[in-house]
Amino acid sequence: MIRIGIIGDIGSGKSYVAKSFGYPVFNADQEVSKLYKNNKKIFKSLNKLIPKYIVSFPIDKKEISNAILANQVNLKKIIKIVHKEIKKKMNLFLKKNKNKKVIILDIPLLLENKINNKKDFLVFVDAQKSKIEKRLKKRLHFNSKLFKKFKKIQLSIDYKKRKAHFIIKNNFTKTSVKIGIKKILKEINK
Repeated sequence: MIRIGIIGDIGSGKSYVAKSFGYPVFNADQEVSKLYKNNKKIFKSLNKLIPKYIVSFPIDKKEISNAILANQVNLKKIIKIVHKEIKKKMNLFLKKNKNKKVIILDIPLLLENKINNKKDFLVFVDAQKSKIEKRLKKRLHFNSKLFKKFKKIQLSIDYKKRKAHFIIKNNFTKTSVKIGIKKILKEINK
């Protein structure tokens, strides 16, 4: 099984690129949303650690946002609890798809949390900063303060770019992404 990890800046189109490969995708953001909605154990753990912010089940993303905005330490607490569960979900995904030729890992903190294997192919999604900012501001619940907190815990874009085996230029058109994916898959399947 070939594992491809998608890395890049917040809002660069990583999830779109991941889906465009046409192989099974493990999307950590979607899994986190499911945990907040369906996992009482996560709620109890977070409620115990930050009871002032996490008060109701299912967990409202606004509660999570408020906890993070109040204190950077809260973000670390949330990540610590949620990360364990996401790792379990990822392992189930890998087991379920073990006979697939290729799988895609769409995990925002892939490198930061050392989730990738040495054999994984890393694909950096490269997009223009101005286009990213314009897209982020259009997001329904975009919060610039929250965005800055998340940026603080991420490795630098330059570092991620250097670590990548491949770079896909995303100018937010299907064509640019498809051409990049085609080249990558051709290279990987040599």
